[in-house]
Amino acid sequence: MGHLHHFSAGWISPVLAYAMACVGSALGLRCTVRARAADGRSRRNWLLTASIAIGSGIWTMHFIAMLGFGVTGSPVHYDVPLTVLSLLIAMVVVGAGVFSVGYGAPGLRSLLLGGLGTGVGVAAMHYLGMAAMRLHGHVGFDPGLVALSVVIAAGAATAALWAALTVRGTMGAVLASLVMGLAVSSMHYTGMAAVHIELTPSRAPLTGVTAMEFVFPLAVALGSFLFLTAAFVALSPTARERAAAASVDSLPEH
Repeated sequence: MGHLHHFSAGWISPVLAYAMACVGSALGLRCTVRARAADGRSRRNWLLTASIAIGSGIWTMHFIAMLGFGVTGSPVHYDVPLTVLSLLIAMVVVGAGVFSVGYGAPGLRSLLLGGLGTGVGVAAMHYLGMAAMRLHGHVGFDPGLVALSVVIAAGAATAALWAALTVRGTMGAVLASLVMGLAVSSMHYTGMAAVHIELTPSRAPLTGVTAMEFVFPLAVALGSFLFLTAAFVALSPTARERAAAASVDSLPEH
């Protein structure tokens, strides 16, 4: 069995990964709140942005954390098509959860559906990303820990959505993003604890690319997108601010 290193890059990878998960979650949850106050095309666009933000955030978190992952006795490569597919799957499945909250009637049912969809999206991205891993050996998982990782993701995602939709103001937004970031990170490392690898010694070249050749540049690009989009969302007026501006413009001139 190969010896696994989860923190070969030190604490920089888990800390940076958690930060990216929080940024993506903060942006996505904020867009979801904005969507609930909008209608028509505007609501749809906010929810699409939320899906892309959360999906990008959890993908970036996963692969930044994986920069610290190594296996004694084998290099680790990643299959490019599967790696990209894991990003798209994250956006689509998380989007299903976000749209159920955005268009569902306020209440427990839409919240639970949204949390379940978002949590499953986190888990689907993680395990598809793991399926993209190439090394000299066989990767297996502990079923109990896999199930626990999905429960953690769904439960914490539900709590984050509740906080985002219920607790008003800056404190609510910060709390929700921290909880969601914790959900993604906890799910990731619980899922990684489930991993066991049986090495098959070989000198044959591995297919795919290393994390630094493809994953890291894409993670940097997605991280830049998240920060720029977060700045745009923070500066864009809320529905209440637009309504207030419209009421001021409608006042008769003296």
